Amino acid sequence: MRSIGIDLGGTNIKIALVDREDGILFKKSIPTDAIKGRDHIVKSMANLIHECAEKSDMPVAGVGLGLPGMVTLDGRIVQNPPNFPGWGCEPIADLVEEHSGYKCILGNDANMAAFGSSRFGVGQAYDHFIMVTLGTGVGGGIIYNRQLFLGSTGAAAELGHIIINYHGPLSNSNTRGGIEAYLGQRFLSRFAADMIRQHPTNPLFAFQDDDFETLEPVDLYNEAQKGNELAIDILRQSGEKLGYAIVNYIHMMDIRTIIVSGGVANAGDFLLRPARETAMKFLMPPYRDGFDILVENLGNDAAILGSASLAMETFSK
Repeated sequence: MRSIGIDLGGTNIKIALVDREDGILFKKSIPTDAIKGRDHIVKSMANLIHECAEKSDMPVAGVGLGLPGMVTLDGRIVQNPPNFPGWGCEPIADLVEEHSGYKCILGNDANMAAFGSSRFGVGQAYDHFIMVTLGTGVGGGIIYNRQLFLGSTGAAAELGHIIINYHGPLSNSNTRGGIEAYLGQRFLSRFAADMIRQHPTNPLFAFQDDDFETLEPVDLYNEAQKGNELAIDILRQSGEKLGYAIVNYIHMMDIRTIIVSGGVANAGDFLLRPARETAMKFLMPPYRDGFDILVENLGNDAAILGSASLAMETFSK
């Protein structure tokens, strides 16, 4: 069986033709041009869907579309997605169907990454896991009995907004100290910049003409690999915050496998070792059995594969 998966971001539209057995057969990315509005984006996606479908020598079951924001339980409407000016509650599935002629179902992009991991990635080996996506922001998805746990309305697993310090820094949460404020890439860079400015003799101080907030986790990782104690300390503190969040996730859901993905995960064990150690220290003893943190290496393909898988499994019924 084949379907089409789309990962709709504020910057790019990524699309792929996906086979259940062979994975991605054809992939393309174009700029979103979000400023041009909803109807322009829908028409762009419809054109891409037709281009993908023409690459297949067998029928396409439908289209799965992952995008930021909360998606209704029926997979038809997205609510107030960030980075899409002017969008409110939008019937995107209906609009895509109208313009493309293919059945369409929506999912939150982080949920789709978790679903992609469960079907094509490291998550295939687990019936239950929690994925934490460490990208520009922090998102997540929960897989229970190999299916997405979506809550009562479809909005479950906004893991970046778990509060670990209500006196902490601001992010996109409605209050201070959400985990995204420590681990979203732009917020991690902001924290790193504050630390670096206090250490003008450190090699990181010379980074890109003092534009520290363009630092990426891989830059910190590279310096940490060289033994840079400041880089190691920045990643250690961030990893500890992740560990505190994981304690909350596990105590709430009783799911002990955590899978991380996204650009911040490129910091590797400099981030994940302190996360593991912190979680093991503060988890209640019964929850420590079976606890592990794994890394998903599908990258941006995870959300596309998850979206396509959702379409296959929805429209094959």
